[in-house]
Amino acid sequence: MHAYRTHHCEKLRKTEVGETVRLSGWVHRKRDHGGLLFIDLRDHYGLTQLVVEPEAPFFSEIERVRQESVIRVEGRVVARADEVVNPNLPTGEIEIRIDDFELLSAADELPLPVFGEPDYPEDIRMKHRYLDLRRETLHKNIMTRAKVIREIRNGMEESGFTDFQTPILTASSPEGARDFLVPSRLHPGKFYALPQAPQVFKQLIMVSGFDRYYQIAPCFRDEDARADRSAGEFYQLDLEMSFVERQDVFDAVGPVIANTFKKFAGEREVTNYPFPLIPYDEAMLKYGSDKPDLRCPIEMQIVSDHFRGSGFKIFAQILDADPKTEIRAIPAPGGGSRAFCDRMNSFAQREGLPGMGYMIFDENEIKGPLAKNIGPERSEAVRAQLGLKAGDAAFFLAGKPEDFLAVAAKARVVIGNELELSDADSFRMAWIVDFPMYEWDEENKKVEFGHNPFSMPQGGLEALEAASTDEDKLAIKAYQYDLVCNGYELGSGAIRNHRPDVMYKAFDIAGYGKQVVEDKFGGMLNAFKFGAPPHGGCAMGIERIVMLLCDEENIREVTMFPMNQQAEDLLLDAPADASDAQLKDVHIRVAMPITEKKD
Repeated sequence: MHAYRTHHCEKLRKTEVGETVRLSGWVHRKRDHGGLLFIDLRDHYGLTQLVVEPEAPFFSEIERVRQESVIRVEGRVVARADEVVNPNLPTGEIEIRIDDFELLSAADELPLPVFGEPDYPEDIRMKHRYLDLRRETLHKNIMTRAKVIREIRNGMEESGFTDFQTPILTASSPEGARDFLVPSRLHPGKFYALPQAPQVFKQLIMVSGFDRYYQIAPCFRDEDARADRSAGEFYQLDLEMSFVERQDVFDAVGPVIANTFKKFAGEREVTNYPFPLIPYDEAMLKYGSDKPDLRCPIEMQIVSDHFRGSGFKIFAQILDADPKTEIRAIPAPGGGSRAFCDRMNSFAQREGLPGMGYMIFDENEIKGPLAKNIGPERSEAVRAQLGLKAGDAAFFLAGKPEDFLAVAAKARVVIGNELELSDADSFRMAWIVDFPMYEWDEENKKVEFGHNPFSMPQGGLEALEAASTDEDKLAIKAYQYDLVCNGYELGSGAIRNHRPDVMYKAFDIAGYGKQVVEDKFGGMLNAFKFGAPPHGGCAMGIERIVMLLCDEENIREVTMFPMNQQAEDLLLDAPADASDAQLKDVHIRVAMPITEKKD
């Protein structure tokens, strides 16, 4: 018999009744029922109930064992009586009558309970993550993550991709976030950077003649944590392909993502591949966001003409003051009650806006201050445009879209949820396409790259050379795309700019001269001068995929050893001070920030 176990704690069934078995695991829970001691023994695979009789020579010893101690037991498999069968447990029809027991590792008093999984402060959970990971929900999430990654790998391999590894110690990245720097011992005063993404390397792999690359890649960015973004590091499905157009990339990765979601979605509906394509401008118009939650069917509309020159002076004056202003309407089918409209108005105020105007559509009249001021004819025209009926409502926001769209996008989702219009039990995916190549930098009063500067502009060099005004430049679209699901960006990518002449011009429009391009991106630029294939790809966030599939709202719930909100590893106490010897080795002297003294 094996020294520790003949079976896992999830394995035994009624077919093993009468056998003598050996199990090892953690004491999950103890219960004393009239002298009989019941123990739920837990290992990686599941639970088995143990029974200790009072006459057992080790009864008093095992009675003193704390929860989460590790024990080994030997005993007979017996069938439970019908009235005590646990149908929620795979091993719920049997139990083990213990004949022998050994304490393998005693547990101290727990700083964090495992059984029951009560809410606990984050700092305690992070400091004792090894206990947190024993909890059923988190343990299950981590196993789901491993299975999702395996499914993605299988899908990529079946699609003809090859797993290549790229360097971790590299040069500073053009991705846009802050780098983590690593000082060089051999080259005093110089630094490596941890890769924000394998962007440059995967493009160089294409230039090197390989055709379909993928990797479950670690990425490092020194940026603040939030619920859907890890502090410091994360993993992504990274891929690149040669001699492809945008649709080829979609057809390669789209089915892999769709199949992965379908495998782990349970009863929840998943968008079938091919996913819808939504142009960026359309997404911003209808949903107020480039990562719309498509579970909500509400679409916003521009209704400026109905308020222009109307009796509602506030909106009319806003429209007259600036040609870039507009009135946006959010339909609310079924929301035609004063109480609901007041709640949504309060929501807008909590989000930082003065409020939202509204109209309520009854059988015989249209109610609300807006309707009263613009009159019945204009109000009816608004209702007709929005396709609303009696019992419905509509909300209105005015001004420059960039000033209110973030709130409008949230309001749209809140309205859909409160009125039960959204399909919560589904995963709704779409590609957002045709992103602007450039955007306006208001602070510096100049045109700047909108997203990835290495995307190929639509129209190529001709489109760049034809753009003579700022308006022309801002109108250029890029072959860039994002995959979105339920209000989250799962991933993004682009058809790359593989031509040096186009790259020089693209950077020149954003105010970066030829020398700057060669200094910052010379490695990739030089490679392109020796024959670069047209290529494109994308990257999908592993943590976000798993977070959605596990129905979690925080990425830390699907990460084995995450940092906290302050980018600290409380388990191993990182970041930490370096010794003088370590600093001397890498030629570093620490200059702490100067803090102002308080009077």
